Amino acid sequence: MELFDLRGRVAIVTGSSRGIGRAIAERLAEHGARVVISSRKPDSCAAVAEAINQRHGAGAAVAIPANISSRIELQSLVDRTRAELGPISLLVCNAASNPYFGPMEGVSDEQFHKILDNNLIANHWLIQMVAPDMCKAKDGVIVVVSSIAGLRGSATIGVYGISKAADMQLVRNLAVELGPHNVRINCLAPGVIKTDFSRALWEDPCTRAQMETRTPLRRFGEVDDVAGMVVCLSGAAGRFITGQTLVIDGGDTIG
Repeated sequence: MELFDLRGRVAIVTGSSRGIGRAIAERLAEHGARVVISSRKPDSCAAVAEAINQRHGAGAAVAIPANISSRIELQSLVDRTRAELGPISLLVCNAASNPYFGPMEGVSDEQFHKILDNNLIANHWLIQMVAPDMCKAKDGVIVVVSSIAGLRGSATIGVYGISKAADMQLVRNLAVELGPHNVRINCLAPGVIKTDFSRALWEDPCTRAQMETRTPLRRFGEVDDVAGMVVCLSGAAGRFITGQTLVIDGGDTIG
C-alpha cells in the first residue's frame, strides 16, 4: 500500500462534481489525500464533498467552486485551498469543454478560442499558480487529463483534438522545467469512457457494438480506469514517470 499511499497530499481536482473527475477525487480520498472538489456549480461540488466526507471522515474533502475560464476564479480556488487545507502538492486538471461539433471549416473564432482557453490556457494558469510552492517543497505531482482525440484526426471534433494535443506538449515542456525540482507532470489520454458526456455512444446498440468490436479489450472504459492511473501517478508507484502521455483506451488506438 505504501506505493499508493497519498496521506499528507492536498489535491485540487477540476471538473470533479461528476464523471471522471468525481471518480478521481473519490479514489484520491480513498488513498488518504485531502481533496478539493471544484466545478462551476456550488451545489454539485458540495454534494460530492459531503459524500466523500461521510465515507472517509470530516475534512477529507472540501468544495470550492470555480469556473476554469476565469483566471480570477482559479486564483481564488488556489488561494482558498492553501488557506483551508495547506500547501497544494497534487493538481489534477480534468475540466474541459467542447462547444463545437463539426468540420474545421465551420468553427467560429469564438468557439475556437473558448476550446483553447478552457482546455489549454486554464491548465497553464493553474500550473503556474501551484508549481512555485511545489518547487519550493521539492515535491509535487500534476496530472492533465487529455484525450485520444489529441492523437488522431477527426472530421467532427478536430478543434477539441488540437487542444488536447497541445496539452500533451504542455506536459512535455513542463516536465523538463519542473523535473529538477522533483515535480512530476504527466498527461492521460482516455478513450471513450462511460460517462454522461459519451452516453450517446455507449447507449446506442449499433454504435456500441461497432466500437467494442474495434477495441482489443472489447469494452468501453470505466471512470475508475482513469482514476486508478491518477492514483498510481500520484504516489510512490509513479515516482520515476514524468512528461509522458499515458493512453487509457483499451487498445482502441492500436486496434
